[in-house]
Amino acid sequence: MKEKLFFLSFFLCLHFYSVHALEVVNLSCEMSESPLTVTEAFPRFGWQIVSEENGTYQTAYAIELYEWKNGRETLLWETGKIPSQESQFIVYEGSKKLRPLTKYSWRVRIWNEKDAPSPWSKKAFFRVAPRGDWLNAKWIGAISKEEANLPQGRNFHATELKKPEIKGLWNNVNPISKKSIYLRQIFESNKEVRDAMAYVCGLGLYEFSLNGQKIGDSEFSPLNSDYDKTVYYNAYDLSDEIKKGSNAIGILLGNGFYNVQGGRYTKLLVSFGPPTLFFKMIITYTDGTTHEIISDENWKYSFSPITFNCIYGGEDYDATREQPGWNQPGFNDSAWKPVVVQHPPKGALRPQQTTPVKIMERYSMKKIHKLKEGKYVLDMGQNLAGFPEITVNGQRGDTVRLIVGESLNEDGSVNQKQTGSKHYYTYILKGDTDEYWHPRFSYYGFRYIQVEGATVEKYQSSSLPRIKEINSCFVYNAAKNIASFNCSNRIFNDTHCIICKAVRSNMQGVFTDCPHREKLGWLEQVHLNGPGLFYNYDLRTFIPKIMQDIVDAQLPNGLIPNIAPEYVEFEGAFRDAPSWGSAGVIVPWMYHLYYGDPSLIKRCYHMMKKYVDYLSSKADHHIISHGLGDWYDYTGERAGFSKNTPVPLVATAHYYMDIVLLGKAAQIMDNQKDEKYYAQLSEKVKNAYNATFFNEQASQYGTGSQCSNAISLFFGLVDPQNKSAVLDNLVADIRKHGNRLTTGDIGTRYLFQTLANNGLNELIYTMNNHEEVPGYGFQLKFGATTLTEQWDPRQGASWNHFMMGHIDEWFFAWLAGIRPDRSSLGFKKFIINPQVVGDLNYISASTETLYGKISVDWKKENDRFTLEVSIPVNTEAEIILPDKSFHTVGSGKYSFRVKM
Repeated sequence: MKEKLFFLSFFLCLHFYSVHALEVVNLSCEMSESPLTVTEAFPRFGWQIVSEENGTYQTAYAIELYEWKNGRETLLWETGKIPSQESQFIVYEGSKKLRPLTKYSWRVRIWNEKDAPSPWSKKAFFRVAPRGDWLNAKWIGAISKEEANLPQGRNFHATELKKPEIKGLWNNVNPISKKSIYLRQIFESNKEVRDAMAYVCGLGLYEFSLNGQKIGDSEFSPLNSDYDKTVYYNAYDLSDEIKKGSNAIGILLGNGFYNVQGGRYTKLLVSFGPPTLFFKMIITYTDGTTHEIISDENWKYSFSPITFNCIYGGEDYDATREQPGWNQPGFNDSAWKPVVVQHPPKGALRPQQTTPVKIMERYSMKKIHKLKEGKYVLDMGQNLAGFPEITVNGQRGDTVRLIVGESLNEDGSVNQKQTGSKHYYTYILKGDTDEYWHPRFSYYGFRYIQVEGATVEKYQSSSLPRIKEINSCFVYNAAKNIASFNCSNRIFNDTHCIICKAVRSNMQGVFTDCPHREKLGWLEQVHLNGPGLFYNYDLRTFIPKIMQDIVDAQLPNGLIPNIAPEYVEFEGAFRDAPSWGSAGVIVPWMYHLYYGDPSLIKRCYHMMKKYVDYLSSKADHHIISHGLGDWYDYTGERAGFSKNTPVPLVATAHYYMDIVLLGKAAQIMDNQKDEKYYAQLSEKVKNAYNATFFNEQASQYGTGSQCSNAISLFFGLVDPQNKSAVLDNLVADIRKHGNRLTTGDIGTRYLFQTLANNGLNELIYTMNNHEEVPGYGFQLKFGATTLTEQWDPRQGASWNHFMMGHIDEWFFAWLAGIRPDRSSLGFKKFIINPQVVGDLNYISASTETLYGKISVDWKKENDRFTLEVSIPVNTEAEIILPDKSFHTVGSGKYSFRVKM
């Protein structure tokens, strides 16, 4: 009996080990975990594998897909055992069409290299989005677009707003169209709910509550877009939220970018219409019956306590105008007005399939400075994008004003001169209790909060309200942070930190340039900082949203403007700069490189081709002469237009690269005609480039600036026999400037990567390991907590830009050595080739791929180098050590030691 118990115990231990030694996790459908609005007729599935053994890889898989009918799962599709090493982009191949509004669950199991099976994974879920014709609710609000008397067009930018005729247009707008409103509807639910889904779009921005409780934790929903082309709605699973009996829907509407009418600081004025709501909810009961609630003429509205809201100017809230219970059953809405049925926006209604913006971090006060009684300046310690939140106690009618900014005047007050003035928040107390508040529909870039009309902390006053708690809410896109980086160099660690803080500040509904002055989606930074973004964040669903913005922004003649969405039409190079528009061609290829997914190339091929053809139409003998050049390059003076490098050189180099990538895209599209044509065109442009910009006698390009030579080398424009001499000239110019860079927004990435690609990482280290201008170290020494717009922040402008954050790519790709293998895209195979430079003695870095986490830890002690790596299951890495030895390894954890 004891022997049987022993064997039973041994068998159970083996079974427990086998279950946990090989496991399938992190299931995704169309690059999302449990998405609610899948639009693909044949969605793609993916998963990761966890194993405790080295060298594990998948040799087969099996998928089961279930359809939910009448509250039960019915097997819809099973693959059986499929021999394959693929664990991403597995396409649904069932014979039955997936049905709109339907919930599906699925699971997967795999077999490893020993043909041992894993357990079935936990089930993941997805829903299919509704058909467009099913979304038949009406758009409702307080006033029609015609009655609002809103000016049309996108040419109302800051320089135009001073003209009397422009002011007159906007002064004649009906004030109702600017106001934030409440909308409500009551419905009865007297049966047991099996399932409930709501599809909501409130423009410009909305907050959705059910029975007095906010639904979801997002801010600034839906994500902004070009509302003439695309309008996003959000999907909510409310199956557990519907109460038996009366239920109340409450919607709070604000303006956002949909309705920018100014009033304080204004970068631009544009309106697609007054605030408006689309709402449809479908409830399915356990008896199989359904109940639909839609936005229509039967809803009511009232003005909300938000008396002013502008994405640029701030927000005011009068708590004395609150209507307690407005979004709950039983509220008396007899004084409310019937809604106006409005014309729908022009844009196509699409599901928002990427991550929302949320309050992701909070910062408390670090220092306080009293300017005078009732006027204090708080240092919150971190520059960020967001808004303050307060808990305040005082008398009814007391008014608190919060002025935010990223810098201070000489007298210690908050300074908004460089970032857009006036922007502030006002709160009027209702009295008698502690009151919590934060703005709903506006944000700003700030570190400091100037409090007026209240006391803070130790400063007490019997006549003023008291702020009992105040925080800075750091608000940014909830795309997952997937990376870590730490090393023995303080400057590099802190540089990585301020780059990340600047990226997050500007990662909103789009990648903005700054979170205060403009808040616009300038495109160049997306591709120039693209690798750093892909290393640090899960952008699987966010980049497709950015590409939709670019597609929507493209003009009929093919031009991709510098900003997307294009809320305002700038002039000249600020609308048409090839280094900016090229994001439309380059970003889909970066997506393909880092995720192994060519879908964006296929989806955007027509747009890419139109843009290249547009550039061709502007070329003179294959040379493009317009644009902004190496924007914000360094000369020691206040930066701006390119000063070191010819504009045509930068523009034509990007034109050439766009043609090369389009030719490769044509190959993916199996378009042999285009492939041949653009291959020939690229050769013509390359020849014209060299004939125009290459000085054969001096072996340099253009002015011989760092950008001129680096960009020529990086894009492969230099003939092989000249590469060595051009590289020598590039290095000589760096040495001439005291091992300092002279590049700007465009040239810096190409400078760093050209040097790294040619084995000059020691020089990059020297160029950046200091605290002088220009350099990241000086910004840190200056006190910056986010990356600044100018290399020298003393020259002014924004202190929260990520456009110069190119070094982050070097940290991961070269110091840690984690690089994709272009022969097997998406990190299915990759390279780990760490660079031991300067006085660095350790690096610890990681990033997550579709297959799992890659981690690299190396240290140098005396003459010995030690490397610890972790390789995801079902992938392969080529390890290149400092002694030039190569080691090919499969998944698992490995340690290497060599002498230096």
